[in-house]
Amino acid sequence: MCGIIGILGEGDVVHQLYEGLLSLQHRGQDAAGIITYDEMFHLKKGMGLVSQVFEEKNLRRLRGNIGIGHVRYPTIGPGDNEDAQPFFVNAPYGIAMAHNGNVTNYFSLRRKLAEKSFRQLNSYSDVEAILNVFADTIDQNKKFTFPLMVEGIKEVFKKVEGSYSCIGVIADKGLFAFRDPKGIKPLCFGKRGRAFIFASESAALDLLGYKLIRDVKPGEVIFIDKDRKIFSQEILKGEVMPCIFEYVYFARPDSIIDGIGVYEVRLRLGEYLGKECQKAGLKPDVVLPVPDTARAAATTVAKVLGCELREGLIKNRYIHRTFIMPRQKMREISVRQKLNPIRSEIKRKKVLLVDDSIVRGTTSKEIIKILKRCQPKEVYLAITCPPLRYPCVYGIDMMTRGEFIARRYSVEGIREMIGADKLIYQTYEGLVAAVRGEEKERKFCTACFSGEYPTRVKKEDFAIMERERCGWRNKWR
Repeated sequence: MCGIIGILGEGDVVHQLYEGLLSLQHRGQDAAGIITYDEMFHLKKGMGLVSQVFEEKNLRRLRGNIGIGHVRYPTIGPGDNEDAQPFFVNAPYGIAMAHNGNVTNYFSLRRKLAEKSFRQLNSYSDVEAILNVFADTIDQNKKFTFPLMVEGIKEVFKKVEGSYSCIGVIADKGLFAFRDPKGIKPLCFGKRGRAFIFASESAALDLLGYKLIRDVKPGEVIFIDKDRKIFSQEILKGEVMPCIFEYVYFARPDSIIDGIGVYEVRLRLGEYLGKECQKAGLKPDVVLPVPDTARAAATTVAKVLGCELREGLIKNRYIHRTFIMPRQKMREISVRQKLNPIRSEIKRKKVLLVDDSIVRGTTSKEIIKILKRCQPKEVYLAITCPPLRYPCVYGIDMMTRGEFIARRYSVEGIREMIGADKLIYQTYEGLVAAVRGEEKERKFCTACFSGEYPTRVKKEDFAIMERERCGWRNKWR
């Protein structure tokens, strides 16, 4: 999971890119980067949060009315400085690119680029592979045209497997964006006056005062030339299957993804979860959300159950998101640093805690420990999504089977492991219905719950991803 943004503005765009990345910081905390263009590319990227990577002196030298930005956390590669995005190639024309997603055939693609195209990749960032496939295809000493760009994107769709939403700049030509044929990762398009923007989430557009035009369609490329003329083509008409976990956890609640409001989804998730709690006979004294992603769902859980909703855990907002931290011990310590209880809302009460998901069980176990030190009568835990059991190969940091507590334990076993008095999961049917809302025919990528992957994933690629991921994680530890 990463966050991307691209702007063709009416003056220097670096400060807009910087502010936009701040609004997308929740999508990646390991690295950040911005590249702009005037008569040459100006690049700054590095490890850390947006506010840590950029200083005023960096921003001053990033000149140009066109540019792209990126926030990252690693899924492929060791996550070193070399893997930070954006990337650029000098030929043809000069092309810069950033992406959100995960290339499932990355290692075989990397090998083929070296053997057949003599292109040497200098990182383990999969966008460098996408960029080189694109550049290699249009490197024909031809005059740049939109149809030539389309040929390059066609080759990407042909050779690159997995999920990818990409934004790029072609030097002295314009800004472009494209989305994989299944539309797994979000990407939206907006306008403000004569300026244009692409971003992972519509919340970035709201912050910067841009009007949301629409989402980039699956299999579509949109190009805006330097004269502000818009070109677009659906190269492969794919069936949109956005990642359902975006609505559960990753996306900001104030974002709209593929026409579906994230906040409204989370309210509906609470309605369905509340009914499951009723079926289980839960009668809590109080409902407490785990801040922040579960807050909307907890509101409607409490409404369904007819009990009070209170704030029982206060969040330290200067601690990173624990789900996307690479080390187990770091996650455990971070939970204790991040959340502090309000004892008066917990002591001698039956507490129903609402959270969005359980992956490894680390976070849930630590939170329940925190609550039980406050002497509640009982602590129940309700989860807004079903058990996570299958690796995500599309860019969420769940790429190995061993990470899922639900693969090793039953619901009762998980309850015992984390120390809850009762554990209630959302049903798979409830999850899909809540995200669909009124759009009954919509489909989503639910691979992490169902094991059904919307794209082809070869067994050998799957095995390589798991092996490499485990190896890199051991190095991080």
